[in-house]
Amino acid sequence: MTGPPVLELRDVVTELRAGGRYLTVVREVSFVLRRGEVVGLVGESGSGKSMTARSILRLLPRGGRTSGQIVFDGTDVLQADAVTLRHLRARRIAMVFQDPRAHVDPLYRCGDHLDDALRVHLRLDRTAARQRSLALLAEVGIVDAQRAYHAYPGELSGGMLQRVMIAGALAVDPDLLIADEPTTALDVTIQAEIVAVLDHLRRSRHLSALFITHDLELASMICDRVLVMYAGRVLESRRTEDLFARPLHPYTAGLLRARPLLETRRERLETIPGRPPRFGELEEGCPFAPRCGFVEDPCRSTVPVLREVDPGQATACRRSEELGPSLAAPGAA
Repeated sequence: MTGPPVLELRDVVTELRAGGRYLTVVREVSFVLRRGEVVGLVGESGSGKSMTARSILRLLPRGGRTSGQIVFDGTDVLQADAVTLRHLRARRIAMVFQDPRAHVDPLYRCGDHLDDALRVHLRLDRTAARQRSLALLAEVGIVDAQRAYHAYPGELSGGMLQRVMIAGALAVDPDLLIADEPTTALDVTIQAEIVAVLDHLRRSRHLSALFITHDLELASMICDRVLVMYAGRVLESRRTEDLFARPLHPYTAGLLRARPLLETRRERLETIPGRPPRFGELEEGCPFAPRCGFVEDPCRSTVPVLREVDPGQATACRRSEELGPSLAAPGAA
């Protein structure tokens, strides 16, 4: 179903400069993304999902730094020179951001945004660029492609504009798409439509994708595997269906219990007590220990490592086998 590795992260650590010191925002993150596969990064705000994605393209704020290895199709991204990095960003790896309006010039028509990218990167003439732009708009599910092509960004809804941005990201046939919270600014119905568009595109193009979201339900709709992040670390890495059926980490179980379920009526949703730690205030031990209902003294003193418990199934909880059914997801068989 999926091909060879297209992206590998090995012990990636990212630090941001703040107040004269460096704060670690991504901690020893490792994973493999294979060709044709969609991997989800999920977790609460501040868990390090977006910084992991930005580290892949070296799009960190000024003063940020990344160590470890990020290998894209044989190229060590962290060692790449400016020319190679520019080529990766322009042709090989595309990114869709959370707020489409923050990444377009409101004074240019949507068609101009698409045409300019095609003429610069693919060397198409004006007529060919226009034809390809219209085809791309139709491919992302825009019924009236002509109208969207001639519209200014302010004339389109958020969902429609996000479709335009997806079309732009795929214009040069990238090998990897990074979607960083692409549906957060949209209402629930449009969120599902955008995820359906992305799922269709990855299947029709055999595209690899990294899908970043705080919404587990959306991740379940498109991701083959899910990595659960917390305080900059990966706490669980699982096949999607396995993670939903039997989480291995208390944090994952807490996220699943916080979901509203259509088939089960509940007076109140469960919540995870406390709040995620801010970067710079982490102490020794498991970062989730202060909020965990299963915490023991060793959890507070030893940082757990992500370990494989079955092929393709990994967790950073030292008690996962012991807890077993106690972590079962609500609604799981």
